[in-house]
Amino acid sequence: MAEIGAQMILSLTTWIAFAFYALAVAVLLAALRGRLAMQRAEPLALGLAAAAALIHGAHLWFALWTPAGIDLSLFNAVSLLGWLMALMLVVAAVRQPLHSLGLVVYPFAALALILAQALGVPTATTVPVGASVDIHVITSVVAYAILGLASAQALLLAWQEGALRRRRAGPILGFLPPLQGMEALLFQLVASGFVMLSVALISGWLFVDNLFAQDLVHKTVISMTGWLVFAGLLVGRSLAGWRGRTAIRWTLWGFALLAVAYFGSKIVLELILGKAA
Repeated sequence: MAEIGAQMILSLTTWIAFAFYALAVAVLLAALRGRLAMQRAEPLALGLAAAAALIHGAHLWFALWTPAGIDLSLFNAVSLLGWLMALMLVVAAVRQPLHSLGLVVYPFAALALILAQALGVPTATTVPVGASVDIHVITSVVAYAILGLASAQALLLAWQEGALRRRRAGPILGFLPPLQGMEALLFQLVASGFVMLSVALISGWLFVDNLFAQDLVHKTVISMTGWLVFAGLLVGRSLAGWRGRTAIRWTLWGFALLAVAYFGSKIVLELILGKAA
């Protein structure tokens, strides 16, 4: 009976959070198309997204917590990443012009939530609560979330640049911040994510046993390569004034490497080999 009740809670929170995410996206799309004034759309979308993130967080509490620790199997990890990105966006958008990121982040969070509920846990991968490795896990997830937001910002920046180059900007000019502001926000996110990623890699060296073991070596090497990409981007920005398409490409390549390192390894180990990752 308790298990049935837990499943009902998980299912209910999934669909309620999904509905709020969808409504938030619908409001933003209405503003993008000029059907709703930005002054009304932004607080409304923010309120809906906050409700979605709150319910999504409650869902994760029931889905991830186990007597053995926190279950970070593949789809749970994707759902956690989507929630953190949405939560960070909601908090940051109160003071910064980041509402447009919801067009990318909220659908991702909603899809991640649905996948976690529908596909379940392929292979349990638990992290013991209170262990020193928790520092590595927490900083890694936060770094991924911030750099995920940076990648979403890069996609919007590419869209904005493309529209301006084609001189078919339409309502996008009124929906997105100016190009210079978009680039500044991108590099703020990249710099913040880079710091957290550095902490995550250092803590991995300190607290993860056998970091270069057979199951972890590819993940470690690819993650370090992603770190080098973001380091190169920040150096290029500082010394050569990199911007525009160069910044977009380096941001997306860096995050793609991190996604392959973490989620790619989980796909291979959990879905193909049936092992905990």
